[in-house]
Amino acid sequence: MTRPPPDLTADVLALEALGFLAETDGALEDFAAETGITLAEMREQASEPQFLAAVMDFLLTHEDLARGFCMARSINAESLHRARRRLPGL
Repeated sequence: MTRPPPDLTADVLALEALGFLAETDGALEDFAAETGITLAEMREQASEPQFLAAVMDFLLTHEDLARGFCMARSINAESLHRARRRLPGL
């Protein structure tokens, strides 16, 4: 797998991950159930670093989703971990 382009920031990767969850059957609903956040709150907080960190945390704790996202984006898993470290909360 290739690495993300150098201008791909952690925020952008997390937003793409959110889009991937929305496109993946049941994933966004699972994220909402695990975090307790509503779809309306997701729309309001989508650009907030803490919310984006929660998206990455969810993705990284669900191996099948993380693998699917990496395959869809042609990136390696380390790119996800690196992006997560750049977001708040660790």
